[in-house]
Formats: sequence, C-alpha cells, structure tokens
Amino acid sequence: MSKRKPPAARLSPSQRRLLEQLTALATAHDPDLCIAGRPRTDADGLVTVPISVRTGGMPHAPGGLQLKESEDFLLTLPATPMTLPQVRTPHIRFAGAPHVLQGNRLCLYLDPTREWDPTAGITAVVNRLWQWLTDAAAGTFDPATALYHPVGGVLHHTPGTPTVVVREPLSHRPAVAWLHQRTPERLDLTSTPADSHSYRTPILPVNTLPLGAGSTLAELLTLTHSTAAHDPKPATDAATPALLTALAASALRHPEGAAQHFILAVRHPATPAAPPFLLAGRLQPQAGDTLRRLARRTIPSRLGSLPDDLRHAPIEWCYLSDERPEVTTRRDALRPVRTFQNRHIHIWGCGGLGSWAAEMVARAGASSLTLSDPGRVTGGLLVRQNYAEHHIGMTKATALASYLRTIRDDIRIDTAAPPPDPALLTAAGQADLIIDATVSITTGRFLDLLAQQPHRKAVLAQLATDSLTASLGVLTIAAPGHHTPLSTIDHSAGEHVLDDPSLEAYHALWAEPAPGDELRPTRGCSTPTFHGSAADLIATTATLVNLLGTQMRHPISGTHLCAQPHTGIVPTQRFIPHTIA
Repeated sequence: MSKRKPPAARLSPSQRRLLEQLTALATAHDPDLCIAGRPRTDADGLVTVPISVRTGGMPHAPGGLQLKESEDFLLTLPATPMTLPQVRTPHIRFAGAPHVLQGNRLCLYLDPTREWDPTAGITAVVNRLWQWLTDAAAGTFDPATALYHPVGGVLHHTPGTPTVVVREPLSHRPAVAWLHQRTPERLDLTSTPADSHSYRTPILPVNTLPLGAGSTLAELLTLTHSTAAHDPKPATDAATPALLTALAASALRHPEGAAQHFILAVRHPATPAAPPFLLAGRLQPQAGDTLRRLARRTIPSRLGSLPDDLRHAPIEWCYLSDERPEVTTRRDALRPVRTFQNRHIHIWGCGGLGSWAAEMVARAGASSLTLSDPGRVTGGLLVRQNYAEHHIGMTKATALASYLRTIRDDIRIDTAAPPPDPALLTAAGQADLIIDATVSITTGRFLDLLAQQPHRKAVLAQLATDSLTASLGVLTIAAPGHHTPLSTIDHSAGEHVLDDPSLEAYHALWAEPAPGDELRPTRGCSTPTFHGSAADLIATTATLVNLLGTQMRHPISGTHLCAQPHTGIVPTQRFIPHTIA
C-alpha cells in the first residue's frame, strides 16, 4: 500500500497572481533574483516563498550593513490582496540594524498606508526590497530616527490593558515611580504617589532589545540578560539579577491579589545618551502572588531558579503614551497658535466666538486663562457654542472653565466679573493678551481705558463677526506701546473699508443690521442675536485666532478682515494697519 502525498494547499487568487508575477520577475532578472525553494503554506493560509537576491555588487559605506554576495529572504504572501506582503531573513544577522524589526523582519514601508499600493503587485515589493538593501549597505538610514523605538522596532501592546501616561523626565539609573489609576483605561506614572492607592513601580534601565522584550517572564529575563543582539543566550534559570530583584522587592510592598507593574527604560542603540525609550509591563495577580511568596522566603537579590508557573507567566504590555517634553514634539510646533504657549490670557465673552477661542488657546498651551461672562448656558446655545447638556443652568464662564480643565491638567483657569469691575484694571499689566469677544459697548470702553495705560503689557484684541452669516470675521488689535484706543482703531478701519469698493462685502461689519439680519431665538422679549451655526463660528474663530497668533510675536496695531471660502468673497483676508496721524 503506497503512501499518498498530502494534497497541495490551495492558493487564494491573489496569492496565485503574486506568485505568477514573482516567477516571471525572477525569470526576467536571473541571477539577480531567484526563487530558492518551493512555496510553503502555513495553517493561517500565508504562503512563504524563499528567494535569493544578488547583493555583492551593492556599494558599501562605513557603518552600512555588511551584505554577502547573495542574501536569502522569506517572502510571505497574504491571502487577501489588501494585506501587505512581508519580507524576513532566515537568520538574525541584521538584528539591531535600522529598519530591522524583531531581528529578522525588514521594515520596507515606514507608513504602508501612504507608501504601498495594493494594486502595484509583487514587482513594487521586490523593488522596495532592492532599494532597502541598497540604502542599508550604503549606510543612508539615520540610526537615530530609523528605529521608531529600540525594542525590536515594533509596538508592544496587549489588548485590554490600560494606557500608561508618562510626562515627567526619567533618568538612565534604576529608580522607583508610582502608577496612579486615573480611569479604568489610564494609569499615570509619577515621581511621587498621587494617593494611597498608587502602585509602587520599579523603573529598570536595560540595553537595547533588538529582538523585542518577549511575552513571558522567562523570555524577558533572557532577552535583558543577552549581551549580543545576534547571539542571545539560551533561556536559563539563572535570571537577570537586577530585573528580578527589583520585581520581587516591589511585589513585597503590594497586597495579595495585586498585579505587578514595571517600567523598562531602554537605551537607543544609536544615541545611548538620549532619553530612554519606555516600556510598561505587568504580571497578572497570580504571578505577582507567586513572586511575593518567593520573596518572603529569601532575600530578593538571592532569588535563583524560578518555578515553571512563574517563568512562563505571561507579561502584559500596556500601551505607553510617552509625553515627556524631551522626546516629543508638539504637533502645533510650527503653527501660528504656538505663540500662545505659556501665556496668561484673558477672554471676556464666552459665547459664539469666545467659547471656541478659549478652547483653541488652551489646547495651544496657554499657561493661564481668565474667563469672564455672567450669561447662563441654555439649551438653544448648544447649536453653536462650546457647551454641552450638563452645562445648562451654569454661568458660561464657570461651565467653560470646567470643560477646559478636562483638556489639560497643567492649565490654571480663573473666572472674573465682567468689565467694568475694578479688579480688571490691573489686567493689562499682568496678562499677555486680553481678548474681547463680547458685543458690549461697556466692555469696549473699558478696553479703551486699558489701552491708554502707560506701561501696558497685554496685547488687546477684539473679535467680531457679521450678523447674517457668522462667516465674516474682524480682528482689531492694539499693540503694547501703542496707546490709541481700540475704538479709534476700529473706527479708522471702518472708514477705510467703507471707502474701498473692493471691500464692499465687508461693509456689513460696520453697518447697523438690516431688518432680518438678526434673529430672535425665542418668542417674547428675547435679545436679538446673529445667525450662524457651530460650523460657521468654529471656522471664523479659528481664522481669527490664527491671525492673532501671527501677530503675537511682533504685534502691530490694526484690523484683520477675513471671509470663509464658502462665501465666495474676495479678498478672503486683508490687514489694515493703523497709522497714527
């Protein structure tokens, strides 16, 4: 009775097409590209094809990857056409090199969503491999930035774990920090305990981990104990002393049933003096209890062999939101609003313009906000102002302050009585910027008084929009050292606009509202207000805030005009400087 060969695994249509393309490509480019063996299909339906690429002729530069005359690779073809093919090496000789993940997977595409086209076929992938090898041999990868982190080049994250937020600087030396549970999904790492429930957490410096950090305690101890990236020592009961000692000592301080957290501070291979990359891991409560029992029997530093259930205990990796200033760049670093960072800002009027402006400058990094608006939040305002259902009944300033505090922990927010409260007379000498977003004549006259103070520090600004659409904006600025009242600057700009036919669309900003330009939101004696949606107000406010941001470094007294693109108005922006007669 003869043995039958197992039936060949069926290829998906996309795998068959990619394999046909690869065969044709290898035939056309032999011997530079060869298929070095039969394709293999695994249980997940992935097809792996051994290939060989002739690399001996590639120019080599000092510091570049040392390549042999030819190099072997494993090309994995996914079952679906929308999934990126992967390229691995059958060895870990390249471990630690830039753009090598977990020792043997090549990072051909830094951002596949923008760099890889699923319709381009296998030729594009092979061309990308060839370019990767050329750049690696020539040493053109920047090792300081090529690895987006030095732990195998991949994200370590276990689904279901909370995010650990880090904002304080950390040193390369062993240390202790505390994890404070902010929400079920968030833990904050702090240098001092936030409360009695904070977790004592060891911070353990380790060298680069080009093969990753593993998924069990035994794997982690082995990988951190390795001295050579390409020749890791085999797993052994002789665990890494410093790591195990720190874990055991920390576990002793926690009650039974508590998980054991830890932070790894990993040196970057190219820039060892730079701030370390951080990994946050934890052992489940059962493993933590086992570690506690062992540590009670012997001094933690003398722990030797570990029981199998602890050695093979899984490590859960928490997503780590690293927000340390030394390792992050603000996403608005080059934008106009950057000038609001670390500024003390007053916002008078927290309605359609002021409520959105307050959020924008808060997100931009203002250190302190003072809000003033005695009006109350009602349900009708939610159509266009920066409030929610639970704010109804609160004063606008109080409601907005409570909301902005949920955006940032480090911002100081106060509320103040509206002008002409005498307490605000000192505001121009203390604040960096005062924004009037009211339509109050009294507030305008009060700002005129502040503008004429001899040693005024603050930039004074008024924001307004048109009554009919809320799609036009006007920003009037009085720079420090310029004592002309804001009302005078505004009046001068209005005369200029009304005399300029090319600015006819902006005349409405200085004209009294025509019948129907305003609306009464409710029947009875309700105050007339302007038309406009949240989309209109947010867009107009954002434009005005950006224009104000451009002025904050070197303020010039004058008036900015702007119109939203959907209005069709040209010019969409104009600055009218104020000249002193």
